[in-house]
Amino acid sequence: MLAAGLMLCFSLSSCEDYLDRDPDLQLSEKDAFKDFRNFQGFVEEIYNCIPDKEKCNWCPSWNWGDDEIFNPEADDRMTHQVDLGNFRAWNQTGNWLYKGTEDPTNTNSFNHSLWGHAWYCIRKCNMGLEHIDEMTGTKEEKELLMGQMYFFRAWWHFELMEYFGGLPYIEKVFDKDASFEDMKMSRLSYQECADKVAADFRKAADLLPINWDDTSAGSATAGKNQLRINKIMALGYLGKNYLWAGSPLMKNGAQIGGKKTYEYDVEYCKKAADAFAELLSLVEGGETQYALVEFNFSDIYNHTKAKGATTCYSDLFYTTGQSWAMPGSTEAIMQGPSGFGGNANNSNWNTSKVFGPKVAGLVEHDNVIHMPTANLVEMYGMENGLPIDDPDSGFDPSHPFMNRDPRFYHDIVFDGFKYVNGALEEDKEPYRYCSLYTGGAMRNVANTSRTGYFIQKLVPHTCNIGDKVYDWGGAFHSYLSYMRLADIYLMYAEAGAAISGASYKSDKLALTAEDAVNKIRQRCGAGLVNAKYTADKNLFMDEIRRERAVELSFEGFRFCDLQRWLLLTEYPYNVKYSQEFDRMESDEFYTSGDNDPRTARVANYRKEEILVRNFDPKHYWFPFPDSEIYLYEEFTQNTGW
Repeated sequence: MLAAGLMLCFSLSSCEDYLDRDPDLQLSEKDAFKDFRNFQGFVEEIYNCIPDKEKCNWCPSWNWGDDEIFNPEADDRMTHQVDLGNFRAWNQTGNWLYKGTEDPTNTNSFNHSLWGHAWYCIRKCNMGLEHIDEMTGTKEEKELLMGQMYFFRAWWHFELMEYFGGLPYIEKVFDKDASFEDMKMSRLSYQECADKVAADFRKAADLLPINWDDTSAGSATAGKNQLRINKIMALGYLGKNYLWAGSPLMKNGAQIGGKKTYEYDVEYCKKAADAFAELLSLVEGGETQYALVEFNFSDIYNHTKAKGATTCYSDLFYTTGQSWAMPGSTEAIMQGPSGFGGNANNSNWNTSKVFGPKVAGLVEHDNVIHMPTANLVEMYGMENGLPIDDPDSGFDPSHPFMNRDPRFYHDIVFDGFKYVNGALEEDKEPYRYCSLYTGGAMRNVANTSRTGYFIQKLVPHTCNIGDKVYDWGGAFHSYLSYMRLADIYLMYAEAGAAISGASYKSDKLALTAEDAVNKIRQRCGAGLVNAKYTADKNLFMDEIRRERAVELSFEGFRFCDLQRWLLLTEYPYNVKYSQEFDRMESDEFYTSGDNDPRTARVANYRKEEILVRNFDPKHYWFPFPDSEIYLYEEFTQNTGW
């Protein structure tokens, strides 16, 4: 696919939808690049190619760390294949990394994935940059076009690098007359590649506006520019690219043992911190359209926004009853287009039906279920901000759901939770309330929960046969952002912690690393980072990592975090657990409506091992397809594959 991407012949028939041309008319290079409108149409095909992680397959799979497990019916999906160490399955299981239907001209987002579309889009960027001087237009228009193309050239490379490591960095167009020798490009090291990515992101940040609505060219689409690449996106990825380049994996190389998990490349981390600080100073100064959304609920179990709240945390991940509005609110930074063929109801094809219990048809469709591991759920600390294993946390194993981080109650469905609010047929009535204790009616491995929990962060529990939020009338729309503002604060904190600890502060921003973490804690009402963790550089890093696990749970970041921290192979991150316990309350306690399930008393609270992932150093990178590495000697396979 890499070679095919390098050799794609120039054709612009795929741009016709964007340019409002006759479908039988094929555009010439001269027409495509002659003015801003046509040139922007050429660029906008790249947006269409951004994979939608949640909706690229009927049974989507994107959480490959220790955070999620499927039931056995989905053993052929990539989540379980990663558990087995079968990383070669990435291009065989139908996932956002490789779907197998790589036609970039198809607007159906079910068919878009990273591998094939990356090479196509990188080529388009190089082609556009070579033709930019042929366009008749203003300086502003040229800068908007160049900024987008520099960004996307870097972005597609970076997204591939997260999984495959260093690549050849493609900065020119290989036409059909190029010799095979001309195309023999050696792989760069990760950090060499990251330096080239950084140069492009920096150019993009310097060329692009904060908000397209404030430009002359963008005024024609004012109010509809939120997905267009801008300065904030470029700065966010500039920082992320530097932080990844400075990570323990990139500095020390793949290895087992976890001894170097705190050893970062400080110089790269300083560059990362400065890029994040440049971005956050604009946000903190009110100069952008971005802000953290509110975490303010009158009913947190049903995600009901409190009266007077202007934004809602749940809207980051899904919307209902809002005419299929794009999720993300004021916090989403980088997103792709959502929907295929203009179908606003696309989230309901399967995404809305893979998070809840299938027993008695409570949630329709097949028996595939995404569920959280008990180890990930235990990352949710206490309301006072301490992790549950801290002796001062107040965690009580006889009341394990009491006084937890408020995000626990938003994200996690636990024992006694009222799963269905609406009317149910008689055979389904016994399942209105979740019985997730050991031996409970919702602990069947085949069609309920094998871990003792369900997830409702990304899809609300009301997507069920009784409440019917996944029906047309619910206008349910889900989308996973590639980057959001909370992530930026946490990456700034991580870079600062790697440099000098909790007190680190960039010259470009008034916030310390500790302040940045606490911004996220304060938003949801969780306690601030305790002084015992800020006093020690490594303990503070541990708290940042735990905060990432909670705040970004199930959003597709956990695998790459464990990978770059050199923890993917290490205990306990290589084990997936279930939560086991016995109920000590009567059924009436849960069903009477008088009691909150978080106050329930249990016994024998414990974790039990489901599986161990026997990884070795080769599993820090995915293998390239053999068809690619056999093309020429300079394009080498990742070690161990």
